[in-house]
Amino acid sequence: MGATSGIGYAVARRLSAEGWQLGIAGRRMERLIEMQRKDLNVVAIQQIDVTREEASQQLLTLVGKMGGPIDLYFHSSGIGYQNPNLDIDKELRTVETNALGFTRMVATMFNHFAERPEQEAQIAVISSIAGTKGLGAAPSYSATKRYINHYLECLTQLKHIRGLKHLTISDIRPGFVRTPLLDDGGKYPLQLDVDQVAAEIVEKVGKKRQIITVDWRYRILVFFWKMIPRWVWVRLKIISKE
Repeated sequence: MGATSGIGYAVARRLSAEGWQLGIAGRRMERLIEMQRKDLNVVAIQQIDVTREEASQQLLTLVGKMGGPIDLYFHSSGIGYQNPNLDIDKELRTVETNALGFTRMVATMFNHFAERPEQEAQIAVISSIAGTKGLGAAPSYSATKRYINHYLECLTQLKHIRGLKHLTISDIRPGFVRTPLLDDGGKYPLQLDVDQVAAEIVEKVGKKRQIITVDWRYRILVFFWKMIPRWVWVRLKIISKE
């Protein structure tokens, strides 16, 4: 989900190179058609806007097109803005995609996999290191990423409550990745190459890691910034624009 650009596109390419058969989805149908035309491992495509109510059924339609049980649902559909002026439309669009859309799709696949205990399955979601601390320059982005972190933690607990031993939940938390999402004129430190990020994600998803922070530099950064007291953190002026 979200295969037409950024991390989702890079991960799709990587999985295909490793021999996976893919069903891909996104908002841009022409891009999906182009990807399928270039890649024989793309066996099914589906135009889906996660903010629409019909998205859940469209996702199950895509699963049906795959022609058999699926091993992995990979969710990389998200948007974000630096929004220090707190433009309400930007805030609401971010919540609609990153929180409501995410919940709609991931809950749909959790239920789908729960009904098929005979098949090993995995849900992997791109969240962000932004979910570990609130960033004042990107309020709804940070808040929705924290929502994703907590929701996936809850689903992990829920799968144990329901005895779903066949299901793995993976929360993928990249740092700043060089993708169109960062093309907002801001200055972002420690930008990561998207293909290298995709390679690390695919490797660790394959190992069924539950928390995946990309890369090692961000693992160190997150370790230390979690130690900063709230009263100090909220007084820091963190913004990437000059």
